[in-house]
Amino acid sequence: MASSRWDSKNCADFTPISDWLPYRCASDGILPAVFNQMVTTMSSQLQTDSMSVNSANTGVQLIDVSAHSDGQRLDNFLMSRLKGVPKSHLYRLIRKGEIRVNKKRCKPDQRLNESDIVRVAPLRLAEQASQVAPSAGLIERLNESIIYEDEHLLVLNKPSGLAVHGGSGIKSGLIEALRFMAGEEGYRELVHRLDKETSGCLLVAKTGKALKFLQNEMKAGQVEKKYLVLVHGQWPTQLTRIDAPLLKHHPSDAESYSTIDETGKPSITLFNVRQVLETASLLEATLITGRTHQIRVHTQSAGHPVVGDTRYTHNKPGPLNSIRFLCLHSASLKFTHPVSGARKEFSAPMPEVMQSLIDTLSA
Repeated sequence: MASSRWDSKNCADFTPISDWLPYRCASDGILPAVFNQMVTTMSSQLQTDSMSVNSANTGVQLIDVSAHSDGQRLDNFLMSRLKGVPKSHLYRLIRKGEIRVNKKRCKPDQRLNESDIVRVAPLRLAEQASQVAPSAGLIERLNESIIYEDEHLLVLNKPSGLAVHGGSGIKSGLIEALRFMAGEEGYRELVHRLDKETSGCLLVAKTGKALKFLQNEMKAGQVEKKYLVLVHGQWPTQLTRIDAPLLKHHPSDAESYSTIDETGKPSITLFNVRQVLETASLLEATLITGRTHQIRVHTQSAGHPVVGDTRYTHNKPGPLNSIRFLCLHSASLKFTHPVSGARKEFSAPMPEVMQSLIDTLSA
């Protein structure tokens, strides 16, 4: 059965609001203290329950592919089932032919079919002192964040401050928590991603078939994603489209970032001015393509970076430069349901802290 649910509590952010808000606004003096009282302080760090996992040799494993995993990539299938085995080790086993599908050599990106047999040669599980399990508070928060759910997919309002997956020093993220909540027989995969500090609509597949269908819809431009974004300054109403290629950089000692570059991938964002304020503008941004940090880089290139974006905002004097939360929200998603074929549209309310900032600037 499909379900729809929403609770305003999930607008609260994981990082303490006192760490985000400015001490002083250049034009208005100290911002109202109401900002420090409006959001309950929550830790962004996932609490862990330790569970011992001893090193051990496994025998040959024969894994049947169920209907839930039909269409899933082999590497993702293995990672969800062989806990404690590094991804690099799995790739090496695949290259050496020690992992096979239906007795044949395979590749990491091979799509599995229901009733396939995956054979895994004996391997040694890496010793792992503890496994990350989501805290009870995070589980409750994620349950409250679900906007819609059926047996094929779920849509939730991702809180700001929560990474969608582990990596780069983050032990566990949203998708790992959802998998933990689903149990061993459950299937949860991200259809797309949101930046850690971006809030709003996020689509998650619950079957391999749903994932494959929805990702193909994404590639074909059939998934409509609209964002609400607060930018510095007064955005020119005639600027409704930015078409500028983006190149993604992967520095070894820092997080990835994007720049406008002729050698980059085609990137198009449509803009519609929702509200012009004295020191900022509220825009509706529609992604035609979905590149890393696309809205953030495109608005910055126009001279109007996103309020609270410390990565792409130059440190020049401005009344909102001391804001420390990213004012970027995935407001709505529109897509075709992978089974019923019906067009579905879901929206998520703006985080209370962002809405209150806009209300204050409008006063």
